[in-house]
Amino acid sequence: MIGYIILGVSALVLGIAGFIGGSAYRKKSAEKAIGSAESEAVRILNDAMKTAETRKKEALLEAKDEIHQLRQETEKDLRERRSEVQRQEHRLLQREENLDKKTDNLEAKEEKLAERAKQIDAKIEECELLKKSQMEMLEKISGYSKEQAKAYLLEVLDGELTHEKAVRIKEYENQTKEESAKIAKEVIGRAIQRCAADHSSEMTVSVVGLPNDEMKGRIIGREGRNIRAIESATGVDLIIDDTPEAITISSFEPIRREIARVTLEKLINDGRIHPARIEETVQKATAEVDAIIKQEGESAMIESGVHNLHPELVKLIGRLHFRTSYGQNVLNHSLEVCHLSGLIASELGADVSLAKRAGLLHDIGKAIDHEQEGSHIQLGVEAAKKYKENDIVINAIHAHHGEVEAKSVIACIVQAADAISAARPGARRENIENYIKRLEKLEEIANSFNGVEGSFAIQAGREIRIIVKPEVVSDDKMVIIARDIAKRIEDELEYPGQIKVNLIRENRVADYAK
Repeated sequence: MIGYIILGVSALVLGIAGFIGGSAYRKKSAEKAIGSAESEAVRILNDAMKTAETRKKEALLEAKDEIHQLRQETEKDLRERRSEVQRQEHRLLQREENLDKKTDNLEAKEEKLAERAKQIDAKIEECELLKKSQMEMLEKISGYSKEQAKAYLLEVLDGELTHEKAVRIKEYENQTKEESAKIAKEVIGRAIQRCAADHSSEMTVSVVGLPNDEMKGRIIGREGRNIRAIESATGVDLIIDDTPEAITISSFEPIRREIARVTLEKLINDGRIHPARIEETVQKATAEVDAIIKQEGESAMIESGVHNLHPELVKLIGRLHFRTSYGQNVLNHSLEVCHLSGLIASELGADVSLAKRAGLLHDIGKAIDHEQEGSHIQLGVEAAKKYKENDIVINAIHAHHGEVEAKSVIACIVQAADAISAARPGARRENIENYIKRLEKLEEIANSFNGVEGSFAIQAGREIRIIVKPEVVSDDKMVIIARDIAKRIEDELEYPGQIKVNLIRENRVADYAK
């Protein structure tokens, strides 16, 4: 036990001794570290002072260099400015010298001009005196006084003015034609490009095909009773000839011809052909054709965009489907005139809907001119008035062939559209007798003028060539004669498109060398 106590005390003593020894060692280490830190601090401070001194010297050197460089640049700039100032002074001195020279030159020119003005005045006085003396001498030589000479000159000039007048007329005509033709071509060209219609041939007969030639005998019937019944009920003529398996229906009234055609086709298909059956079939065919007429009229309204027409006018329009004029289907023609009128009206800024309405109704009289007395224009005007159409539309119908004066631009548009549709190549076939009469009338008008030796209508009546007597008609007078002939043709003839008047004058001189 005592041993343990001794050991414990010994350990305690040793611990205290170790602690004291450690503390002394740490103190020495700390003192040594402090001493090193102080010496390091002194060294760093010395180094910093040396670095600061070095940088101070470098900054001073850089500042001196910069000041030197700035001084050099400033001196260079001053030298350049002095040079520029000297150049400006030199230029100003040169300008002053030039201005002085110009001033001297101007003064010299003014003196010369003043001298020349004096010389010109003297020359003018001399010319006046010379002119006066020459006039007196001319009067003595010619035997004319001043007034007489003037009258003679005016007489000579009158002949020359005839030539000048003809030339001027020709120039103005050409200029007017070019300008008006350009505008008209533009308007009409746009309208034609945007409108096209098919054309059908004129027909006064219809042909109905038969299954065999035996059917001809059945249609004729015993002692011809069937054919008489058909002709009596339909108002047409049936032509039964040697044409195989065909019967021809002849009538100038297209609706009757259509009813007869439908009737015959129904009878042939049915096979029962006798007077009672014929009468019943004609009634059915008439109802079918009436339905077609109504349908065609309504379709035309829809296609043209014209609305609010009286129902009876719609039926009349539908009847035009079976009507042809000069080989042109009248309903197609009316629709074409309707579209053209609308297009032209839109180009000119006129009322498009009113123009289309007038164009569609302009030939409405042709639907009833086979049944009533009067021209298609008169019948059309009466129908339009009867069904309370617009006064502008009525005037357009009345004026579209020039029978009355056009009272609105709509009427003029319909006239132009009607002429375009009728004159379109292939649109119409002209009766050969009317065609020949028009050619003869053209030549007759041309031959009626004094100085015309002969005339020839060519190009299907589109041009007339006129040979004039050179000893009677001068080149200048040809212009006036051509204009007068064209005016008479316009007044006295009706024709589609235009007719070219071409005058030819020729002088021939022959001689013989012996």
